[in-house]
Amino acid sequence: MTSQDDLFHPVIELPEPTRRARYDRLVGLDDTKLRLRKETALLADPHRLRAWAAAYHDGDVAALTLFEDRAPLFIFGGDVGSGKSALAESFGCDLADFLELPVYLYRLKLATRGSGLVGEMTSLIGDAFTHMHMMGKRVSDSHGARAVQILVVDEADALVQSREAQQMHHEDRAGVDAFLAGIDSLAGARLPVVVVLCTNRLATLDPAIMRRAAATFTFSRPSDEQRYAVLSQALDGLGIRPETVRKVVELTGPNGDQPGYTFSDLTQRLVPAAVFRAFPDRPVTDEDLLDLAEELEPTPVFTERRR
Repeated sequence: MTSQDDLFHPVIELPEPTRRARYDRLVGLDDTKLRLRKETALLADPHRLRAWAAAYHDGDVAALTLFEDRAPLFIFGGDVGSGKSALAESFGCDLADFLELPVYLYRLKLATRGSGLVGEMTSLIGDAFTHMHMMGKRVSDSHGARAVQILVVDEADALVQSREAQQMHHEDRAGVDAFLAGIDSLAGARLPVVVVLCTNRLATLDPAIMRRAAATFTFSRPSDEQRYAVLSQALDGLGIRPETVRKVVELTGPNGDQPGYTFSDLTQRLVPAAVFRAFPDRPVTDEDLLDLAEELEPTPVFTERRR
C-alpha cells in the first residue's frame, strides 16, 4: 500500500490559527457555512441525528432512513478566487467547535493521478480511500466518533472529469471508476470521513460523481454587500472613511463586460497593494484605495469548457 506521505500533503489537526483566520475572513457566506456545518455533522456522526430524533420526535422518524446511505461527499464549484478552496480547508475549524471533536484535514496530492502506467492511478486512489477507511475506523465505535477526517481534493476536474469526454484516456476512466468505488465504500459505512471536491470546471465532472454528492455548493463573485463586509474587515484599523469603503465597493463591482472583483482580488491584491504603496514612509490613505480600485483589473472569468 502506498504510504501516507505519497498520497497526502501533511495532515493538519483543526482547529489551528491560520485556517481559523482564513475561515473568519470568508464573510458573507453565513448561509453556506451553516448548511455545511449541519450537513457535515450529520454525515460525520450519525449518532447525533438519532439523538435529535429521540429528543424531539420520540425516536420514531421514518426520514432517518433516508440519511443512512448518503455518500459523505460535497462538491464546491465556482470561479477562481471565489473562496471555495479556502472554505474547504478551513470549515473543519467550525466543525471541530460544533462537535467538540478534533478534525483532521487531509489534502490529496495531484500526484495521485500517477504517471499514466496502466493500473497506477486506480491503485493510488484505492490506497487513498483505504487509508481514509482505516483512519475513520480508528476514531469511531458504537458510541460515536472521537474525531473527524476531511479529505479535500482540489482541482478535482483533473481527477474525475466526465468519462463522456471523447479524448479521455482509458487510465483516466479507470481512475474515475476507482474514485466512485471509493465514495460508494464510504456511503453507509458510518465512518467520520467526509470528502470535498473543489473545481473551477463544475460542468466537466463526471455525472455519476455529481449524483452521489450529498450537497453541491456553488460559489460566485461577492455581491456589493459581501464586498463591503470583506473590505470593512480587511481595512479595520487603517482609518479609512466609510464613504470611501462604499466608493471602493462600487469601483470593484461589475462594469459592463468587466466582472467584479473576486474575494481573493480584494484580500490578496487590493488591500495588500494599498499597504505596500504606503509602507514604510506613510499611512495608508483613502486615495490609495480609490486609485488602486481604478487601476487594478479583476481576475478574468474562468471559461468553463469541456476538455
